[in-house]
Amino acid sequence: MTKRVLRFAPSPTGYLHVGNIRTALFNYLQAKKVGAEFILRLDDTDKERSSQHFIDQIKRDLEWLGINWDRVEQQSLRIERYREVLNKFKEQKVVYECFETSLELELKRKKQHNQGKPPIYDRAALKLDVVEKDALRDKTDSYWRFLLSGETVTWRDEIAGEINVRTSVVSDPILVKGNGQFLYTLASVIDDSDFGVTDVVRGIDHLTNTAVQTEIFRNLSAGLPVFGHHSLIVDNSGENFSKRSGSLSIKSLKEAGIEAGAIVSKLVSLGTGDGLDIKNNIDELTPKFELRKFSTAPVKFEKEVLQTISRKLIANLSVSEIFPYLDLIGVPDNIKENFWIMAKDNINSKDDLVEIWKLCKEGTNNPIIAPEDKQFIEVAITLIGEYPRDNDSWKTLTDKLNNLTGRSGKNLFMPLRYFLTGKSDGPDMKKLFPLMQKIQRYGLS
Repeated sequence: MTKRVLRFAPSPTGYLHVGNIRTALFNYLQAKKVGAEFILRLDDTDKERSSQHFIDQIKRDLEWLGINWDRVEQQSLRIERYREVLNKFKEQKVVYECFETSLELELKRKKQHNQGKPPIYDRAALKLDVVEKDALRDKTDSYWRFLLSGETVTWRDEIAGEINVRTSVVSDPILVKGNGQFLYTLASVIDDSDFGVTDVVRGIDHLTNTAVQTEIFRNLSAGLPVFGHHSLIVDNSGENFSKRSGSLSIKSLKEAGIEAGAIVSKLVSLGTGDGLDIKNNIDELTPKFELRKFSTAPVKFEKEVLQTISRKLIANLSVSEIFPYLDLIGVPDNIKENFWIMAKDNINSKDDLVEIWKLCKEGTNNPIIAPEDKQFIEVAITLIGEYPRDNDSWKTLTDKLNNLTGRSGKNLFMPLRYFLTGKSDGPDMKKLFPLMQKIQRYGLS
């Protein structure tokens, strides 16, 4: 049996965002589900916009999310192969040379629009003779289009069901730009054919592109992959996300403290009837993953929901799962468990643990003491004692203060919290106080 192969093919011209990561997840999880090879293909034929910076960031983002690949392919290293196929197509007369500028094409489209016609390329270049072509080559850079058959292309889509696209209402696609850049339409088909890609999962916006590429596959005498076209992610206004959605790039979400598991869990649940299944490990999502569960209708995505999921995921981490991070910030082994139990319900991201540990280790630099609480705090300072403390130290302190000052409830607890932490809220003082190694004993004048 032929081994199945899937791929994720980002262009390194910007940062990965939740839209294209959802495509990456579908292909990765499907590959895991069926035991297929998973290829990371870098579509970097655009020399002006592609960069090593974005290639490196793409790899970092995927690794952080838990998406691992079996091998990397890079289109910029395969130009000669694309040129070979283009020459073959020239011989077969299924491509033709064009000369219109961008402005001329735009004017044609406007004229068609005004006449109530679809904005399809009129194939004017096919009517040029040799002399006319030679004259035009002296004036402008030519480019190449693929000659579509005009037939209806039909396939059974893994997500969308039966699809029929009439290529008679589609412009002949440009395969090579005037500057010599090979475009996705041709390069992707050649790659999928050469690499034995058996399954392609991508956005519903590629339906027409799939029909066009099907005709190119046939001219290559290559087997067709099984296609699945998933829904697109939109914001509250209904607009599609793009690479320019900076705040929803994977890089920015990570920097904002969002957990990788929160991103993965949410994106995999969108567009299904299943409830949210929060997993910290991406591979735990594989058993329930089924392409047929997804719809093609647009799905809304809100960053705020991610933050809520991330908080839940962090709070549910076991002590052993959080230990590596506690090691990183310097929490001693003997108090790690108690520190995590104290802190976990009071953080939005792991980075918040840094400030809580700093408070435990160094105390607050900004104790707050209201004038009416000055005498009360003076008494408290004499009773606080030194570290280490036991688990009953907070109760012992507050009981003594109650007996000596007569204060109770908020009149007792809030002035103490303000003095010890400099804040009105935070971790349970019963759990925090025993871990406070240093308490600043100043603030009184």
